[in-house]
Amino acid sequence: MTFKQKIKSHYQNLLSEKISELRFMISDLAQDAQNDAKGSAGDKHETALSMMHLEQEKLNQKLAEIIGQKNSIDKIDADAIHTKVALGSLVQTNEMLFYISAALPKIQLENKTIIAVSPQSPLGSQLMGKSLGDEVVINTNRFQIKSIE
Repeated sequence: MTFKQKIKSHYQNLLSEKISELRFMISDLAQDAQNDAKGSAGDKHETALSMMHLEQEKLNQKLAEIIGQKNSIDKIDADAIHTKVALGSLVQTNEMLFYISAALPKIQLENKTIIAVSPQSPLGSQLMGKSLGDEVVINTNRFQIKSIE
């Protein structure tokens, strides 16, 4: 497995775990709401039920967001060789190692720190289409592209 394949796999696993956790939490809330509906009555009950529904909506929104991120990662061809920065590129700059995919937490793999950035982010959008040796500046940080995989 190449380094880029390992990164993709790591992020897929991370997102799959988050999806499972959120589905479990949503299921728990639905079950709590059902149990609460059976044994309660009055204003306190209505308030508690409303709070559970609001929480459930928030979790459903977060779940949809994470499923979208996972779909983006799943579409990436980790075997593709890039000469210009594109979705799925692993970009080594003078400062950091970026994985152009989705806005995800940074990870440590093989003693390297990888930062996943969305192509729509300020940095990602500036990197897209750039070639070896090109530079981008974000705030006061200057990133020169040393390699693209």
